[in-house]
Amino acid sequence: QVQLVESGGGSVQAGGSLRLSCAASGLTYRSYCIGWFRQAPGKEREGVASIGRDGTINITPSMKGRFTISQDNAANTLWLQMNSLKPEDTATYYCAASLVVACPPMYPNYVDYWGQGTQVTVSS
Repeated sequence: QVQLVESGGGSVQAGGSLRLSCAASGLTYRSYCIGWFRQAPGKEREGVASIGRDGTINITPSMKGRFTISQDNAANTLWLQMNSLKPEDTATYYCAASLVVACPPMYPNYVDYWGQGTQVTVSS
């Protein structure tokens, strides 16, 4: 059974940092395009960052310079390092995996597996 489990969310003051992780079981990351989405209440789920099968990285422009995505294939773990956090970053963050060939970027409608989400709250 495929499972994606996020961890590392929490509450932090503006300007602080968090590192999220996504541990996979039942699948091997190298076979998928993998990445992160986020969703705030009342808003659309939006892409944050993703890594293609060939290692190509895509980061949403508004998050470039602050967020970094990386993976540890040996540990089958995906990471999202978030620095200089802003209140606008408050959302539930989801790990995702897709078999779509034309990836990155990732789109919510073409995600094959989702994690349960981890909450990130940034206060001012």
